[in-house]
Amino acid sequence: MIETGKRPLYALGIETSCDETSAAVVELGDRGGNIRSNIVLSQIAEHSAFGGVVPEIAARAHVEALDGVIRAALGEADMTLSDLDLVAATAGPGLIGGLIVGLMTGKAVAAASGLPLVPVNHLEAHALTARLTNGTPFPYLLLLVSGGHTQIVLVRGVGKYDRWATTIDDALGEAFDKTAKLLGLPYPGGPAVEQAARNGDAKRFTLPRPLRGEARPDFSFSGLKTAVRQTANELAPVSEQDVSDICASFQQAIVDTLGERVGKSLGRFREEFPDFAAPTLVVAGGVAANNAIRTALEALCAEHGMQLVAPPAALCSDNGAMIAWAGLERFTAGLADNDALSFAPRPRWPLDEFAAPLVGHGKRGAKA
Repeated sequence: MIETGKRPLYALGIETSCDETSAAVVELGDRGGNIRSNIVLSQIAEHSAFGGVVPEIAARAHVEALDGVIRAALGEADMTLSDLDLVAATAGPGLIGGLIVGLMTGKAVAAASGLPLVPVNHLEAHALTARLTNGTPFPYLLLLVSGGHTQIVLVRGVGKYDRWATTIDDALGEAFDKTAKLLGLPYPGGPAVEQAARNGDAKRFTLPRPLRGEARPDFSFSGLKTAVRQTANELAPVSEQDVSDICASFQQAIVDTLGERVGKSLGRFREEFPDFAAPTLVVAGGVAANNAIRTALEALCAEHGMQLVAPPAALCSDNGAMIAWAGLERFTAGLADNDALSFAPRPRWPLDEFAAPLVGHGKRGAKA
């Protein structure tokens, strides 16, 4: 639990890294964090016709909506800018257009109100959300699974991250979205695939479990995605039951792959921290809302004598509350940048700056 030793601190968080426009007010007191408001405006309707996020449309939507979303967040929290202690805004990684909108707005609000600005790494915000919701103590292991990232990170403290594993090609969320698009399911693909899988036979199709048995702890999903396409092509035209069975088989392959891959890092964590009283795996990112994955990870953690912390689904996807909380964590840890108003948005911003780049998915974030 974080203790300020003083009165509560309040942060406004701004999130515009992809296709959610969000603002939130979060309080940090002696009992930890409290979400006073968390307004999230989705752009699903704007992007659904394209089967994915269109960067220019996303940026324009942020411009049109962000001022109103901030007003709504302050209103729901029953606060004004004069009640705040800092402004936190996502500065990367993400789509550059959206990052510019959110960070520039954060700078304007901070400058106009005389508040400090804390530029936030979007990945760090995901990494620290478990401390907002559960007060999880350091160190812990993070499985970050989203549309743009799949990695396992040792979280030693605020600003202290060691990447243990990453994807060598596609991110897990990307694999879900592309599978959904291939099968004619609606956007966003992750929830659509999960829904279809509930009515499917996971044993009907034998799909690969990439990197199974390899000593390296990394992930790969490109081959699995290709196998799904080949299966669908062989069946064409696919029936509704075919789609459900493919989704169930795909999801089971994901669950099996995560179990085998993540298990390696859980074992390493127990070896490196044998006397730690509360060994924890935190799962974060949009794909962490998948119930089949959560259930499998709970069983895996039980096997390794660890606990699983999975934030509520609403805090797994992009949201302003996690940005506000990360800003508070950095501010109270003395990591706020005195020159933050000149901070430039970073479309690539790995948590572990020293991790070696990998090929494949590194085109979108080699070190992330």
